[in-house]
Amino acid sequence: MAAPTVSTAHFVNGSFTDSSVGGERIDVVNPATEEVIASVPAGTQSDADAAVQAAASAFEAWAATPLSERVAAVGRVNDGLRARAAELAATITAEVGTPIMFSQKVQVTNPVGITAGVLAEIEAGALDPVTFGNSTVVRDPIGVVAAITPWNFPLQQMVAKVTPALVAGNTVVLKPSEVAPLTAGLLAAIIEEAGLPAGVFNMVHGTGPVAGEALAAHPLVDMVSFTGSTRAGRRVAAVGAETIKKIALELGGKSASVVLDDADLARAVKITVANSYMNNGQACSAFTRLLVPADRHDEAIEIAAAAAAKYVPGDPALESTRIGPSVSAAQRDRVVGYIRTGVEEGATLAAGGPDPVEGRGYFVRPTVFGNVTPDMTIAQEEIFGPVLSVMPYTDTDDAVRIANGTQYGLAAGVFGADADRARAVAGRLRAGQVDINGAAFNTKAPFGGVKQSGNGREFGRYGLEEFTELKSIQA
Repeated sequence: MAAPTVSTAHFVNGSFTDSSVGGERIDVVNPATEEVIASVPAGTQSDADAAVQAAASAFEAWAATPLSERVAAVGRVNDGLRARAAELAATITAEVGTPIMFSQKVQVTNPVGITAGVLAEIEAGALDPVTFGNSTVVRDPIGVVAAITPWNFPLQQMVAKVTPALVAGNTVVLKPSEVAPLTAGLLAAIIEEAGLPAGVFNMVHGTGPVAGEALAAHPLVDMVSFTGSTRAGRRVAAVGAETIKKIALELGGKSASVVLDDADLARAVKITVANSYMNNGQACSAFTRLLVPADRHDEAIEIAAAAAAKYVPGDPALESTRIGPSVSAAQRDRVVGYIRTGVEEGATLAAGGPDPVEGRGYFVRPTVFGNVTPDMTIAQEEIFGPVLSVMPYTDTDDAVRIANGTQYGLAAGVFGADADRARAVAGRLRAGQVDINGAAFNTKAPFGGVKQSGNGREFGRYGLEEFTELKSIQA
């Protein structure tokens, strides 16, 4: 795949610009070919400050802009996403390694749906004042929002923060992942074409420890919306706490797929494998733990191994490819290290394994482990690769205990023939969202976690409300 023709500069105060100091750059590598396809500036504290100053200067006028005009502006942004969908999908595939069909059908389609959902909620009155006796409660914009986003779903996570923040009247500084920054350049171009006033949207490239921390610590930043690892989220929260700014965190996951004893086992296992391997296994909400009745464990392993065999690592630019590479050499090595740990700790390797995939690219063999116990490393830690752990349980209470037995609580799944029973189990799982029998992902429903998977919600009305402050006016 050819290198995308995308701006690689910062976007500050309405213009694409190079770093104000220094000339260091960060290479962007195609993970399927290991070739450098672009580079972006390594943003400094000075770059972050310039972007925040621009956003702070633009805030008062943007917040005072009629809501109808802000809705129209964000609507134009969404029109731009639709118009450049093919380019966006190709760019995501080139810099992340996502199979092109997944990029087209999910990576680009979801952000369009997210923005459309937010605009529909405003039309339905989500930001309208509410009266209680002599009090009128209004939702004010928070101020300057720093949006710090990951590489695995680059456009979705940027859009889930940027468009609701903007339409609510905030100004934004985006810091995209330095691993996959090209999609952000396209988004900035789309926003520029939509005609938003200078300073309302800004973007700074760079690393988390430099540009990200500068934004989180900046006294003129009123809110940080961060998506990434739990470790990095702790750091963002600690840095942001110094200025008592609002911090919204969408962090890691170790999601369980609970297959009840009356479920269609074959269907449940196949859906779980597909969910576990989506986006090359690089999804924080992926079902990475498959919990099955102990007396059906071996049967589940056979089904999972057969399903995994259909995921043959290949060129993500081909429409026939179902699974591509890890995003980087470091990520591949991390995943392979977890696979080796699983073997060392006594799990049964049923498919895949740590052996390298021949040829270029940061590929990992889609892996299935059986006889995984709750205390094993692969059952507790987020791997972020195509690795599924099959875990036996004795009864429903044991399944719920295992499912809830990690530091995470982002997502979960339940499979069962009895709908009422499945819902009852779903209600007992400590997770921000639970799918029953493979229900479809809903871009209008709130997305976020509990425990160390984070706080706050994205998407739809609830995601929009995150970017507002409540004010009571008594008369």
